Amino acid sequence: MNFVSDDDPEDSPLSLAERAAAASRSTWVSVIVNVVLTIAQIVVGLLAKSQGLVADGIHSLSDLISDFVVLLASHHARKDADQDHPYGHQRFENAASLALGGLLLAVGVGMVWTAVRKLEYPELVQQVHPVALWVAGAALVAKESLFRYMLAVARRVKSSMLVANAWHARSDALSSLVVGAGLVGNLAGYPILDPIAALVVGGMVGKMGWSFAWDALNDLMDRAADDEEVAAIHATLCETPGVQGVHDVRTRKMGDMIVVDAHIEVDATISVEAGHDIAVEARRRVMARHRVLNLMTHVDPWHRPDGDHAAG
Repeated sequence: MNFVSDDDPEDSPLSLAERAAAASRSTWVSVIVNVVLTIAQIVVGLLAKSQGLVADGIHSLSDLISDFVVLLASHHARKDADQDHPYGHQRFENAASLALGGLLLAVGVGMVWTAVRKLEYPELVQQVHPVALWVAGAALVAKESLFRYMLAVARRVKSSMLVANAWHARSDALSSLVVGAGLVGNLAGYPILDPIAALVVGGMVGKMGWSFAWDALNDLMDRAADDEEVAAIHATLCETPGVQGVHDVRTRKMGDMIVVDAHIEVDATISVEAGHDIAVEARRRVMARHRVLNLMTHVDPWHRPDGDHAAG
């Protein structure tokens, strides 16, 4: 039984190789930016006597760590399936998202702790050199630009791991904003503004980290794809020539891909081979149109409403 495909190549999802290449490019851009910022912030922070700028440099260093976690996960996730991992290694991405979420949470807690200590002893805050404010401003612009670039790539390839890493860059931009506000307050004679702002943003970063970690943990526990995507997969199955009905469509996440199990109904009067061909075409269409790593179909017999089961 032959079928003619009406798939639009423009609607096809990116391949694993294309997604891995995009992830690698954007992450290496982040590595370069973070290396420059880490060195500049720590060196200038020490010379300008700005504890906030030094802390921001350490935050940039945490971004470097997360970048290498992403590179490691991308490398392992694109490995082919093997005997120990018959569905592939895509869940390395989920594990990396969990690690990134934990890192964000730790950074947020650290920012809150530092802010509380400063609120307890505001008199220990030193007068800083104005050059620190310029470095903080440059870091803010660089980090915000990096965030927008990385988020655009993450959305294009539909990678939750890259989204998490992009928001880590945004957390560092917020950190630079806090440092800038604190430096302005310091130079204007109001040092208390620095720890107050750091306390607020530290809470935001911690909340962001918890959100990413919780989402990744749910994906590792076989959370289903969202209802809209499941409905789209169901529709593709129903549109396959020869499929009379579809039920029990179940999904689970594998990295940013999906594994699907579905029952399809075919005419009970056709041959086993014909039913198999329909199932193969249904699988091909779903994998071409959606972010599906594998589709397991169970073929059920469909009987005509009039009860006529004779071969036509």
